[in-house]
Amino acid sequence: MADTVQPTDEERAAARHYLMRFEVDTLRSRPLWIRLIIEFIGTFILVTVAAGAGVINHYAGGNPISRTAAVIAPGAVVMAMIYAWGPLSGLHINPAVTFAFTGRGVFPMKWVVPYWVVQLGGAICAGLFLQWMFGDVAAGGNYPISMPGGEWKSLVMEALLTTILVSIILNTATGHRSIGHNAAIAVGSTVALLGLFASPISGASMNPARSLGPDIVANDYTGWWIYIAGPLIGATIAVIIIGLVRGLPSKAEQGAAEGDALPETTA
Repeated sequence: MADTVQPTDEERAAARHYLMRFEVDTLRSRPLWIRLIIEFIGTFILVTVAAGAGVINHYAGGNPISRTAAVIAPGAVVMAMIYAWGPLSGLHINPAVTFAFTGRGVFPMKWVVPYWVVQLGGAICAGLFLQWMFGDVAAGGNYPISMPGGEWKSLVMEALLTTILVSIILNTATGHRSIGHNAAIAVGSTVALLGLFASPISGASMNPARSLGPDIVANDYTGWWIYIAGPLIGATIAVIIIGLVRGLPSKAEQGAAEGDALPETTA
C-alpha cells in the first residue's frame, strides 16, 4: 500500500489560518443596520412561506398544498436561512426568540425594540405581498380552534410549543445567534415537527410576528392576544428552564452577544 502523503507544516499553518479566519467572520458582531435588514428579510420570507400555504390553497382551490407540506415548508426555510444568514443577525425572525435571548442576558436590550419593529414590518409586508398576489390573506392566518374552550386550549398549546422551540434555540445557539448545522437542523426540524401534530389546534405559530402580520393586513384579529401571550409565556418558561439546568450565561456566551468573544488573528 502506498504511503499516505502527509501535509507540510506550511499547509497545516494555512489550514489553521483559514479556519480561524472563517470562525472570526462567522462569529464577529455585525452592525445593527445589517442585522435589521436580515431580520426584516428573514421574517418576510418566513411569513410568506408559512401564511402563503393557506392563501394559495384558498386561491387555487382544492387544497393542493397538504397540511403536512404546509408545516414542513416553514421549518425547511428556517433551516436554510440559519445556514445562510445566521451569522449576520442571529436570525431570530421571531419576537419571542429576541425576548428569550434578552431574558437569558445574552442580547443587548437596546436592540430589542428595533428587532421587534423590523420583524413585525417584515411580517406585514409579507401579508401585503400575499394580499396583492392572491387576495384574502386571512386564509393564511392563525386562529384558535373553533371548539368549546378553543381559546384557552390554543393559548396553552402556543405556550407549550414555544417553550419547546425556544429551549431548542437557546441550547443550540452561539451566544444570542442561531448559527451552524446544529442550530439549523435542530430548529428547522422542531418547527416542522411541532406543526405536524399541533397546527390543527392553534396553527402552531410560536411567533407573534407571523400571526399579527397577516391579521393586520386582513383586519381580522380573532384570538390575536393568544399569539402574543402564548409565545411570550413559552419563551419565559424556556429561559427559566435553561437557567435551572445550565446556570447563568458564561462569560463567553455573554461576550458573543457583543461580538467580543473572538479569537485573535492576523491579516
